[in-house]
Amino acid sequence: MKSSAFAAALGMAVMTWSTASVASPDCRASQELLDLGHPLTIARDAVINDRELRIVAMGSSSTQGYGTTSPQYAYPAQLKRRLDTAMPGVAVHVFNKGIGGQDAEEMAARMQSDVQPERAHLVVWQVGTNSAIRHTPLDKFARKLRAGIDIGKSLGADFILMNLQYVPAVVALPDEQEYARVMSEVAKEKGTGMFNRLAIMKAWYNDGMPYSEFVYNDGLHLNDFGQKCIGKLLSMAILRAVKPSQLTGDPKAGN
Repeated sequence: MKSSAFAAALGMAVMTWSTASVASPDCRASQELLDLGHPLTIARDAVINDRELRIVAMGSSSTQGYGTTSPQYAYPAQLKRRLDTAMPGVAVHVFNKGIGGQDAEEMAARMQSDVQPERAHLVVWQVGTNSAIRHTPLDKFARKLRAGIDIGKSLGADFILMNLQYVPAVVALPDEQEYARVMSEVAKEKGTGMFNRLAIMKAWYNDGMPYSEFVYNDGLHLNDFGQKCIGKLLSMAILRAVKPSQLTGDPKAGN
């Protein structure tokens, strides 16, 4: 599946990843990168009026938790733990619907069967990496994103798209930014949130955090720290969009 150029680039990236380390990684993201770009009105109303938030985490192996030492470190479990803490009195349910190896087409095909039974207020759709690795045509990728979002919205859910991870196997691709661009365009077109995982993780790397701190040793998946940090930052982004100031006690949460 990979060209010789891709394999060579990946090998060089993994070499860099495997030989670098720092003492203590810092989970961080700028306020700009935590802006989802669209309000989560359905989720917000559910939190404020019903004291409940039901989230379906749709995705592939990143959502399933491959690369972690325990399922509790996968970002959906971390998301639930952090939202529980931030919103006492709100019943938070996070349903992990990650299936390793699936791409946008396969996930769109199961959107209704995975979202409808859970009565989701919010769908976090982690997607893009497998489509990029398989060189899915960009127009087809966009169509499948639109189809999946349309199905989920017809079931009464808000959406957040989570784009590709910044890891050696993705950085070595010739066009990963094009898939991220398509996701941003579809998010704006369809009125969904966008959690820019690619930019967040790229900022970690550019700020001096080596791959070894957040990437599993296959050069593709996130390790415990990477997954926990994504869960933390995603929870912060969701809380900002939901703005439950009366629940968190944060006087700035409603601004």
